[in-house]
Order: sequence, then C-alpha cells, then structure tokens
Amino acid sequence: MKNQKMYEADDKMISIIKDNYNILQSLGSFGISLGFGDKTVREVCEDQNVDTYTFLAVVNFTINGYRDYDDADRLSIPTLIQYLRASHEYYLGFELPYIRKGLENALDESHNLARLIMKLYDEYAHDIRNHMQYEEKTVFPYVDNLLNNKVTGKYDIETFSKHHTQTDRKLHELKNIIIKYLPSDGLRNNQLSATLYNIYNCEEWLAQHAQVEEEIFIPVIRRLEKRLKQSDVSAKISNMINQGSNAVDPLSDREKDVIVSLVQGMTNKEIADHLCIAINTVITHRRNIARKLQIHSPAGLTIYAIVNNLVDISSVKL
Repeated sequence: MKNQKMYEADDKMISIIKDNYNILQSLGSFGISLGFGDKTVREVCEDQNVDTYTFLAVVNFTINGYRDYDDADRLSIPTLIQYLRASHEYYLGFELPYIRKGLENALDESHNLARLIMKLYDEYAHDIRNHMQYEEKTVFPYVDNLLNNKVTGKYDIETFSKHHTQTDRKLHELKNIIIKYLPSDGLRNNQLSATLYNIYNCEEWLAQHAQVEEEIFIPVIRRLEKRLKQSDVSAKISNMINQGSNAVDPLSDREKDVIVSLVQGMTNKEIADHLCIAINTVITHRRNIARKLQIHSPAGLTIYAIVNNLVDISSVKL
C-alpha cells in the first residue's frame, strides 16, 4: 500500500527515506548524496543544486501517484533530464549487469532451460538498452535544443510519446518462467530467490520510470513546445511588420496622411477633399504605398497604421 502523505519542502529528507526506503535510488538519480543529517528537503536540494519543486513532484508521484502541481511551469526541465539520464546510467550500468550476474550464479548453464533463460534475459537487456539509448541520442538532445530556443526538423515530443511503449514484457515472462518451471536447490536456490526478488524490484522501478516520462516529462515538453511555437509566430509577425516599416523607400508624410484617411474609411474623393489634392494624386499615392509596403488590403493597411502609431486602435472600427 502506498504512503498517502504528501511530502513538502520543509519535511526532513530522512523522514521521507524512513517512510519509503525505495526512494534511495531516486536520490542518486537526482545527484543527491547521503550524509545530509537532519536537513529539510529544501535545504538538501539547495545544498546539492537540485530544483526542490521538481524533486518533490517526482517523489510524490512515484510514492503516491500525485499528478497535481501548483504550477507546472515551475518544473525544471534540466532537473528532469538529469534525473532521467542518471536513471538510465544506473539501470544500464548497474542493474542489468547485476541481475545477469545473479542469474549466472544461480543457473547451471549446462541445462538447456538455463541457457534459454539467459537468452531471454539478454534479449530483454538488448531491447531496454536500445530504448534508453534512443532517448539519449534523440529525445534528450532535442529537448536541449528547445531549451536553447532551437526548433529543429519535424521531430516533436508527440513522436516520442506515440512510440513510448512498455519494454518489460520479456522481463515479466522471464520472471514467470523461473517461478513455474525452474527447479533448484541449496545455495543455488537462495541465489535464484534473491535474483528473482531483484527482478521484481527492477520491474516495479521500470514501470515507475516510464510513468514519470509519460505523466511529467512529456507533458512539460509539450508545454515548452507550445510556448516556443507561439513565440516563433510572434517573431515572424514582428519581423514582417518591421520589414514593412523599415522599407528602403520610406513613406512620405502625405502618404501617411493617405493611409490614415483610408483606415478611417474614406473614399478616394473624400481623401482628395480632406487633403486638398486631386483624386489622381490620391490614386498615385495609394499606388506608391502599395509598392513600398507590399500591402494591398484595407485590413493590412489598418494593421500597419496601428503598429506604427499612425492611428490609435481605439479609433479604428474593427
């Protein structure tokens, strides 16, 4: 049964560990070293350069499944990346080799069934290694680019999400085969039981790791992508407007007067009477305005006039 306590920044770090010893592995993934005495979560995180809000979001999610955050924008993407990368290093560099060594010590590989079990485990290890290396080579560099305001190619986090499937099917199968069909005795049986226990823990940890990616990491990156796309659109509009306003051939004062009159809804004759010029002169001014600004529609001229402070938006009939 999960501990239903919602941990907060002022709780003692050691209290969380006492309640949930299995988060010791998470501490390592965040880069938090032991030996922190009776310090609070906030104090430990600040001392070891870990974002407190993100740490608690992951801990409360993995312990109790809490998905609600006061402010999702406060989640630190670099901290999440650090956590996921360190988790990969732990799993690939320690957990997989450790379980394999336990199986080697527990199984008599002169028996065909034992060799098949090792083969099944190696296939699983290969699948999970490929899965995590894909994230290392493709997903994390993509996110690093986003953090540097670089949107590259057509790849997005949705592509990753659609292919982010569970990779522990073979591990589940292996566990069941050992329990159901593999006889053992004496010291080998003790070794096999211990290794089987590690496999169960491994299966649970991998499920939690996948859930953190699905429920925290992927949604946060979606939000980042959305913000960047909005900024990119705004930048393009601003650039387009600036190109018009900074044209090589600037507008004359009379041409600006014509634009203001057009925005106010005047006809060519009304503009001519208002500015005391000939209708043909108004037509020539309009032709020059279109050539200089590359804007031909009344709506486009209205936007130009508002952005360049020729008219106040409150005086424009939209």
